[in-house]
Amino acid sequence: MDSADFQRARSPEAKRQREAAILDAARALAARQGIRQITLTDIAAEVGMHKSALLRYFETREEIFLRLTADGWHEWTRDLAARIRVLPDPGPAAVAGAFAATLAARGMFCDLLAQAPLNLERNVSIEAVRGFKLASFDARKDLFAALGERLPALAAADALDLIGAAIALAGAFWQIATPGPEVARLYREDPRLAHAIVEVEPRLARILTATLEGMLHGAARGYCPDGPSGSAGASGSSVK
Repeated sequence: MDSADFQRARSPEAKRQREAAILDAARALAARQGIRQITLTDIAAEVGMHKSALLRYFETREEIFLRLTADGWHEWTRDLAARIRVLPDPGPAAVAGAFAATLAARGMFCDLLAQAPLNLERNVSIEAVRGFKLASFDARKDLFAALGERLPALAAADALDLIGAAIALAGAFWQIATPGPEVARLYREDPRLAHAIVEVEPRLARILTATLEGMLHGAARGYCPDGPSGSAGASGSSVK
């Protein structure tokens, strides 16, 4: 699609198609290069339009990637909730493993999770931040429901903390696990730095298993933290 096509289209449907094309272009670039190096000019070139035309649809590159993060939330939680619902034995290790596997399989989403609070939310309008926060919160509802179905003893606040810990760790571990080429070579060549090589899935699974075991142990002993107000419709001591 060339820039003339973008200039002529004026209908709401055409606007939606333009935004989708821009998001697809940014997604393709991020998958190839990572997020930090990509500019608005890069995205405009990828989609086949001038940067000035792109700015009619998105104010900044951060707004584009924040939209992709919201999309990633919906896709990830949908997959994870489905996996949790079919676990033969929904114990802490199995549930934590499902969290770890679904996050480790989504490198770009992990990259976005790390970038969102660091910079993506800092160069957009308040309305863009509001829209992102509401979209990501809405995406968690089915995951909360799945956790409530398979782990009824898990408190609402603990479920919220589990999800928060998973995404924070996944974002951080992904950044550590994907250093630049020179640093990666340094880690491989110097045995003293072997500890710096991180495998995201197994480390995330171990930490989340221990976290979830502790939460459920606390629930068994009668410790039931109050759920946060409005957390996916949860109230009282359990996710349900």
